[in-house]
Amino acid sequence: MSRRLIAALYFVVAACGSAPSQAGDGRPFSVTEVATFNEPWAMAFLPGSGVPLTNMALVTEKRSALWLVDVRTGKRQQVLGGPRAHVEGQGGLADVVAHPDFAGNQRVYLSFSESGPDGTSGGALGYGRLILGQGEPRLEGFKVIWRQTPKVSGGAHYSQRIAFAPDGTIYVSSGERFQFDPAQDPNSDLGKIIHLTAEGQRIGGRFFTMGHRNALGLAFAPDGRFWETEMGPRGGDELNLIVAGKNYGWPRVSYGSHYDGRDIPDDHKSRGFEEPKLWWNPSISPGSLLIYSGDLFPQWKGDALIGALSGEALIRADIDGGTARKADQWSMGHRIRAVDQGPGGEVYLLEDGPGGRLLRLEPLRASK
Repeated sequence: MSRRLIAALYFVVAACGSAPSQAGDGRPFSVTEVATFNEPWAMAFLPGSGVPLTNMALVTEKRSALWLVDVRTGKRQQVLGGPRAHVEGQGGLADVVAHPDFAGNQRVYLSFSESGPDGTSGGALGYGRLILGQGEPRLEGFKVIWRQTPKVSGGAHYSQRIAFAPDGTIYVSSGERFQFDPAQDPNSDLGKIIHLTAEGQRIGGRFFTMGHRNALGLAFAPDGRFWETEMGPRGGDELNLIVAGKNYGWPRVSYGSHYDGRDIPDDHKSRGFEEPKLWWNPSISPGSLLIYSGDLFPQWKGDALIGALSGEALIRADIDGGTARKADQWSMGHRIRAVDQGPGGEVYLLEDGPGGRLLRLEPLRASK
């Protein structure tokens, strides 16, 4: 029996209510609206030392706005001095991450799409020093440290997620820009995960891993393992364990199909490619990834929390070392663009699109 047929049967069973914790079941958390934004994309708590120490977070909006937000009160201030992004399709101001030594250097990293020659564009990464307590908050001395090459036309699959490793180096996902074959070209940034120093020098060659489509989630687990979520084509969304030098197969293999219905081989191992640890068919469109490390939801500790865009859900995958299994899927009724962890272990979600809300999730209180 093919894996695609197994996947289809799984979803029939889930629709009949036999699979545990599917969308529509009771949620083990309360939901509180904190603030609203115009097409928000990412958020990051300050000072960004692994466990947030304050209630202040930065939130990006696709059309180049950066906000400083108090997540307990919803009060927000616009941060000046950031890059002006090229906004087209999926492109715009994207991820935001504070340097692990933010308390010492006040450095904030932003990814964004930038214009190129003849109508082209590409992803970019830079940083500036966040100045607080001296009038309006602002980024000072913003400097670009990495540019995706080559730049191409169209507005799809920039990816542009950022993750700091425990050693203080940076990983950035570089989407294949809906160009397919460059994901297998070792001389192109497209379809790769790139490893950089904090100043932007490449580590270990041109790329860390290759064969990716549109990687919109990057996160390190407490044990140091590196995880990624990636959008497949029509089906075949993935949760991957990222290992240096490996090839993840796009576009030569996938558990999804082309949009026109053409099949894609799914025999990863026999073709020398890495298998995803989990995959979804139909698509959930994973837009973000958090490896939860808090104490507020102890049953989630060490697990992956995935924001689903087309799936309009928060998804939990149970991680055990280098393995993962599907665990829970809670319907949120909106496209979920980002997931982050607050200073007390609470979970924050950003809805996608105009009027996208910042939501705080906390455990349900036991009834008296």
